[in-house]
Amino acid sequence: MASTHLQKTKELKMNEEIYANSRMAQDITSTISHDSNDYEDIYANEDVPEICVTRNHKGTMTSGTETSGSRCYRLAAVCCLGLLCVLLLTAITVLWVKFTAEKERLQIRYNNLTIERDQLQSIYSNLTAETAKLQTRCSNLTKERHGLLQRFSDLGWIYFNSSIYNISTEKKSWDEGRQDCRKRGADLLIIKSREKQEFAASILSNREAWIGLTDSETEGVWKWVDGSVLTTGFWNTGEPNNGGEEDCAQFLGYPDKRSWNDRRCSVSSQWICEKNFF
Repeated sequence: MASTHLQKTKELKMNEEIYANSRMAQDITSTISHDSNDYEDIYANEDVPEICVTRNHKGTMTSGTETSGSRCYRLAAVCCLGLLCVLLLTAITVLWVKFTAEKERLQIRYNNLTIERDQLQSIYSNLTAETAKLQTRCSNLTKERHGLLQRFSDLGWIYFNSSIYNISTEKKSWDEGRQDCRKRGADLLIIKSREKQEFAASILSNREAWIGLTDSETEGVWKWVDGSVLTTGFWNTGEPNNGGEEDCAQFLGYPDKRSWNDRRCSVSSQWICEKNFF
């Protein structure tokens, strides 16, 4: 019995020692684990250098701090940006120079146009003044014209197409009638149009009168007193017949438009004087 009790006592001490050792091992493990966590925290809080991952020419991934390829890329980007800034500044400078030159050109053009405008304004003012003077002069001339027409009308002259006409009240030869007209600053009537022929017929009212047409220089060659040769005539039927050296033309005053007759220049007849009014 005593030996059995002793053996149990020994087994109990051994179990206590094993338990104690086990507790010590657990404490050591806990301490180690705690120290490991502290170390990881310290490692996590440390400044870790930037790790750059690049791909080499074989397609594999490489890591490490900033590589030379990355630095070249950044340098190229900076150079391109600088070049763009230089080009932009150059373009702005060129545009500014062109703008300044164009502005100066336009300013010069504007100044020239201003001078031209002032000159034209001065010319316009002068022309306006001259126009006013001419209008005044024209008005005065019109009044003078009306006054002269009235005076000539009182003397028996008739106005037609810028000329005045007078029918004599007495009868004389062709030469004497022409002399009378020339004393008045006129000459015998010249008819070169149907309009004038009709006018002469209207003022004669069937009276006979000398007109400024003769062939006294060359027989058959009829000329007006201004020296021009007859081209269009209004001879009566069968005229001119030169019966008895009839070298002077007479207006018969018939209603018929063809009313000229050749007669001897010495025959007494009325005559028509014509004078340019202007």
